[in-house]
Amino acid sequence: MPSMAITWAQRLKRVFNIDIETCEKCQGPVKVIACVEDPVVIRQILDHLKTKEESDKQTRIPPGRAPPQLGLFDA
Repeated sequence: MPSMAITWAQRLKRVFNIDIETCEKCQGPVKVIACVEDPVVIRQILDHLKTKEESDKQTRIPPGRAPPQLGLFDA
C-alpha cells in the first residue's frame, strides 16, 4: 500500500491547527504563490517590516480631543 505524502500546508493544519489555505477575513480559498526559504531573504523581509512598523508609529495622527466646553468663553 503506497503512502500518501501530505503538503506542508496540510502539516501546518494538522500539527499547529494553522489553516493557510483559507482566508481569515472572507473564509475563501487562498492560493500560495511563493515560498521564501532563504534565511538571508527572510531576515531582510522581517527587518523591513520592523522598520516600516516603527515609521508607521511615528506618523500616526494623535488621538482626538474632547470638544470645548460650551459657555466657557461667553461674555
